[in-house]
Amino acid sequence: MLAPTERIEHDLLGDLAVPAAACYGIHTLRALENFPITGIPISTYPNLINALASVKEAAALANRELGLLSELKTQAIVEACRQVRSGAAHDQFVVDVIQGGAGTSTNMNANEVIANLALEHLGHQRGEYAVLHPNEDVNLGQSTNDVYPTALKIATYAGIMQLVDAMATLRTSFERKAEEFRSDLKMGRTQLQDAVPMTLGQEFSTFAVMLGEDEERLKEAAKLICEINLGATAIGTGINTHPEYAQLACGHLSGVTGIPLTTSPNLIEATQDVGSFVQLSGVLKRVAVKLSKTCNDLRLLSSGPRAGLGEINLPPVQAGSSIMPGKVNPVIPEVVNQIAFEVIGNDVTVSFAAEAGQLQLNAFEPIIAHSLFKSVAHLRAGCLTLASKCIDGITANRDRLRSIVENSIGIVTALNPYIGYTHATEVAREALASGRSVAEIVLEKGLLSQMQLDEILQPVMLTKPRKVEPVA
Repeated sequence: MLAPTERIEHDLLGDLAVPAAACYGIHTLRALENFPITGIPISTYPNLINALASVKEAAALANRELGLLSELKTQAIVEACRQVRSGAAHDQFVVDVIQGGAGTSTNMNANEVIANLALEHLGHQRGEYAVLHPNEDVNLGQSTNDVYPTALKIATYAGIMQLVDAMATLRTSFERKAEEFRSDLKMGRTQLQDAVPMTLGQEFSTFAVMLGEDEERLKEAAKLICEINLGATAIGTGINTHPEYAQLACGHLSGVTGIPLTTSPNLIEATQDVGSFVQLSGVLKRVAVKLSKTCNDLRLLSSGPRAGLGEINLPPVQAGSSIMPGKVNPVIPEVVNQIAFEVIGNDVTVSFAAEAGQLQLNAFEPIIAHSLFKSVAHLRAGCLTLASKCIDGITANRDRLRSIVENSIGIVTALNPYIGYTHATEVAREALASGRSVAEIVLEKGLLSQMQLDEILQPVMLTKPRKVEPVA
C-alpha cells in the first residue's frame, strides 16, 4: 500500500516508490541503489549542478525557437533552471560522483529535478509527468553523451577561473614579499650547497613569476574546453535533433553562462575524445608540481629555528607537537604539498580514464569529472590558504642572512674575474679547512686590497650582471 509520503514512478524495469517530497525521480533512485561508492553526491560540486541547469535552459530555449517546445513548457523549464542556478534544490542532486553509465545517472537526476520544479511552476504536483516529462521535455534533443561533457566543460571552466583568481592572490603575496626583501642579501644554493649571493627578494620574486606563468597556461587550457559537442546526441550524428539545433543551443548556452562557447566542427570526434580534459589535467599537475616545489623551499628556508637554515620565519599558526613544548611546524606549506600529491595522482586517473574510452564514447567521464573538480577546488583552497596564513606573515632573519653570506665560501666565485680561478680555488680550500673567511685570506695573501674587496663585494654588485675590470 502506498504511504502518503511516497509516489509511484515507472521505468523500463518496473515501478518504485519515490519519496513524495523528492524533486528527483525513479531513475535517480535506482542510481542511489546501484552506486553506493563514495558517499559523495554530485551536489558537492555546485559548478556542475549550475552547468547542468544552464545546458537544460539553453536546450529549452533552442527547442522553443525551433517550434519544438511550447512557450508554456519552455518558461516553466527555464524558471526551474534559473531556480537551480540560484542555489535552490542542490540537495536534490544526490547521485554518487562515481557512477557507471557515462554520466547517465547525473543527467537523469538533472532532468527529474528540473521537471518537478517546472511542474510546480505550472501548479502541478511532483511526478505528474503527463504534464511535463523529464525525458520528453527537459531532455528534448539531448543525450547524456552531449549534455554531460558539455556541463563538465562549463563547470570546469568556472572552476579554472576561480583557481586563476586564487593563484593571482598568492602571486600578489609573493610580489609584496619580494619588494619587502629586495635589499636582503643571502646565499643562493645549488644542490643544497653554497652557490653565489642573491637577495631574498629575488628568491621570492621567482615564486611569483612561476605562478604567473601557470596562470597563463591555465587560461590557455580553458580555451580548449570552450569547444562543446551539444547537439551531438548519442554518438555525434545529431540523431533526433533539428539541423539548426546545435548552433542555436550553443548560442543560448553562451548567453546563459557568459562563456565564449563554440560547437565542435566534428561532433562524432568531440563525443568520443576527452583530450581537452587530459590537457587541462596536465596543466593542473604542472601547477601542483611547481607549487609544491615552492612549499619545499619555504620549509627548507624556515628550518630550525636554530639547527636549520633559519633564513625566514613562517608565521606560527598552531602548536607543532604533543610532546615537544614550543615546537612549531610549517603546517601550511605541508598541507599544500599534500594537495599537490593528490593532484598528481588525479592526473594519473584522468590519463587512464581517457585512454580507456572505446569507439564512439568514453564511459569514464564521471571519474574524470571527479578528479578534475577535486584538483581545481583543492588547488584553489591551497593557494588562498598559503597566501593568507603563511606568505603574508613571513619575516626575514636579517642577521642570520648576513652572517651566512659573510662566512660563506661561495662568495669566492665573485672574485674569479679579479684573482683568477686558480687563486680562488686555493682561497676556497684554505677557508674551508681553517674556518676563516674568504675576505680574510684574500687580504692575507695580498690578492686584493680592502678597498677593492669592499667594492667587489657590495650587495648591488653581487646580485646582477656587471662589467668586470680585472685587477692588474
